[in-house]
Amino acid sequence: MEQVTLPSVLTLEETSQYLRLPIELVLHQAQIGNIPGRKIGDEWRFLKTAIDNWLSPKSSRSILLSQAGAFADDDSLVDLTTTIYEARGRSEVDEKPDN
Repeated sequence: MEQVTLPSVLTLEETSQYLRLPIELVLHQAQIGNIPGRKIGDEWRFLKTAIDNWLSPKSSRSILLSQAGAFADDDSLVDLTTTIYEARGRSEVDEKPDN
């Protein structure tokens, strides 16, 4: 069997092949947030490491911790944080207490 090297960022088609699942199933699962991916314009992209972590039997907490900081340079992070805090009834991020 020939060894195939995949890039670190996969397209929808590559992710479908990697998971050995129909494209339509991968697309639907990504749209509802069950498979980790991101829609950029009209295209879906998937981090191979995120897919690997998702497939592993680790707990959800360890997966989230392993991906911490992945969106640090994302321009939408400020808006997302504001929306989350507003939904929780808080107007702004609480200051960290001084120790």
